[in-house]
Amino acid sequence: MSQSLSLLYLFGESAERDADPWRRRAVQLMTAFGGRARQVAAVDKLPNGVPATLAQNPPPLSGAVSVARYEAIARAMRGYDLVLSFGAGAIDAVMARRAFPRGAPPIVHHEDPAAMTSGGSARLYRRIALGAAAGLVVTGKGAAEAAAGCWKVAAARLHTIADGVDLSAFARGPDTKTVAGFRRKPGEVAIGIMLDGASDDELALLVRAVAGLAARFRLIVVGEGEGRAAVERTALAMGIDDRLVLPGALSPGAAWLGGLDVLLLPLRLARAPAIVIEAMAAGVPVMALRGGAVEVLLAPDNRALLSAHAAEVSLRDALQPLASDATLRAATGAANRAQALAVHDVAAMIARSAAVYSDAIGGPALLG
Repeated sequence: MSQSLSLLYLFGESAERDADPWRRRAVQLMTAFGGRARQVAAVDKLPNGVPATLAQNPPPLSGAVSVARYEAIARAMRGYDLVLSFGAGAIDAVMARRAFPRGAPPIVHHEDPAAMTSGGSARLYRRIALGAAAGLVVTGKGAAEAAAGCWKVAAARLHTIADGVDLSAFARGPDTKTVAGFRRKPGEVAIGIMLDGASDDELALLVRAVAGLAARFRLIVVGEGEGRAAVERTALAMGIDDRLVLPGALSPGAAWLGGLDVLLLPLRLARAPAIVIEAMAAGVPVMALRGGAVEVLLAPDNRALLSAHAAEVSLRDALQPLASDATLRAATGAANRAQALAVHDVAAMIARSAAVYSDAIGGPALLG
């Protein structure tokens, strides 16, 4: 296929852009489509090697509701064969297409319903806007049910496509030198926490829960930012500062996640971060809140172990079996990896996405 096909990628504002699962997915798609299309992304930067160019005049996706802004967005989208919008903040692109359909290309929107978008004016806004979308992509069955119920998206235009990771990268196992300052001692359990997406209060709760475990452990807190100070203060107050490892930001996940025994996540997440699937691919048990955004991704064996409440004692008690039982950790991790292999292979995500996009433009396949 020649590069006569053109794609425009639009993104909503995100406090943690690099950790945004939708942006991550978009980069995977850009890389997979490669030279098969002319790809333009409305972002300020892209990872090295991604075969896309930056939009010179990106549409104004943020700002007050106004006809002039919608018209400017619609004008910026014209001339492309397909527009792909990602995240809640990009919904205005869909509304702009509804308001100014003349000459506008088809648009496929990607967003999971959340508490703030499932009621009130946000719900009505999406009901109106999404009528103009060629399709809506969500990440799971629960999200699809919510989109059909709250946003009234027709089944024919609703597509459930799970996040994907390159599972082959995890087959090699972790690099023991990746986590600076950490050398496992016999009998120690390595528990990992990510700073990204967690408030100081949540991080303090996680550290206190780990401190209460009846087990020998090392607490590895990955990432940079203000939350690091909260972790250090809490660890010192709980008397476990000598068991704390702060290696800073680490990537890629395949190089270090497999060295953990448990990945511990913040308990109040609107959407599961991409590292959940990476941990599953690495064969690592995940501890999170039962009924939260993470649960639906995990293998049934892991779901049964989740914390029932977003409270320190509940989390400690849920962690204790995993901290104490190596056999349980191994079985749970193996179940997670099998789940990742079955559902979250990046190749399957790309193939399904390409099929949705090709249907939207009624044109040539983006792959093959």
